[in-house]
Amino acid sequence: MRLAVISDSHLSIPDDRFERVYDRHLASADALLHCGDMVSADMYHALCRHPRFIAVRGNCDHFMLDHDLPQTLSAELLLPSGRPLRIGMAHGWGERATVWQRVAELFPGHDLICFGHTHRRAWTEHQGAHLLNPGSLAEGSLALIDVADDGAMTCRFVDVDEEM
Repeated sequence: MRLAVISDSHLSIPDDRFERVYDRHLASADALLHCGDMVSADMYHALCRHPRFIAVRGNCDHFMLDHDLPQTLSAELLLPSGRPLRIGMAHGWGERATVWQRVAELFPGHDLICFGHTHRRAWTEHQGAHLLNPGSLAEGSLALIDVADDGAMTCRFVDVDEEM
C-alpha cells in the first residue's frame, strides 16, 4: 500500500504546480493524507477528488473547514493482507521543536502518526510508532510511504520543485 502524505500546502487555489504534483505523486496513491493548513475551500475540494482522502484541520484553515474537519483523527486502513494499519493525524501546535511529542501523546498504540505545522521533514520512531512530518508542500516537500503487508514501512521524501 502506498500513502501520499502532504501538509501545509498554503494555497488559495490549486495552481498548475499543484496539479502537476497531484498527477505525478498523489493521484495514484492508495490513500492521500493531508496534515492541515490547506488554507482554502477550493484546495480542500481539489483534494477531495482522491477516492481515499483523509485530512485534519490546521491552524490556518479558518474557512468552512473549521466545522467540517477534525483537529485530530484516528483512522484505520486495511492492508491487502487484511492487517489493519492504525493512523493518527493532527496538524500540531505550540513550540516547533516539541510538536512531535504533543502529537505522539494523542495516539498511543498507532502504527503511523502524521503531523505538520513545523514545515520540517521528520521520519522517526517513537514507542513503536512511526512519526512523519512530510514538510511543507508550499515549500516543495511531500512524503510517500510504502507499507508492506506485514506493516513494515519505508518513507521517501520528494522534492517536487527539483522535478519540475
